Parts: sequence; C-alpha cells; structure tokens
Amino acid sequence: MNDTHHLRHILVLPDRDAAEEVAGALTERFGVAEEPQLVRDALAGEDDAEDAQWLVVVEDPEAAYDADRLDELAAEYEGWREEE
Repeated sequence: MNDTHHLRHILVLPDRDAAEEVAGALTERFGVAEEPQLVRDALAGEDDAEDAQWLVVVEDPEAAYDADRLDELAAEYEGWREEE
C-alpha cells in the first residue's frame, strides 16, 4: 500500500440540510472520527444562495471508507461522491 496517497472524499449535496444529515450519517454508519467539513459551494457565475451546493469533505488517510457505500449515502440525499 502506498502511504503517500492521502484520500479525500467529497460528497456533493443539493442543500445544507442534506449536507448536515450526511455528516451525521457518516459518524453513525462509518464511524468517521474526525468531523466532516461542510463547505458551501456556489455554482460558477451564480450569486443566488438557492443555487449553492454543499460539500461534505471526508479525510480518509487510511483509505478505510468504502467508496461504494459513500456513493450510496450521497445518492440517498440526491448527491454524489467525488474523490480527490
């Protein structure tokens, strides 16, 4: 295993409520020790808060979290997962 590859999962969600619920579910379902970071991401060229997406950033230095399960969790809230 390559220890230099630090994995970060970004769950993209439609609104703040969904992001907060997903952050809570990450702790319950995945045992995420470090609280996920919630970030408001305004869509390019949009100033209207209604058009903002919310990102839940999950640090995964040990690559311990199952990407498929994270995909499923994001999908439950009409979102998706990206990897960085």
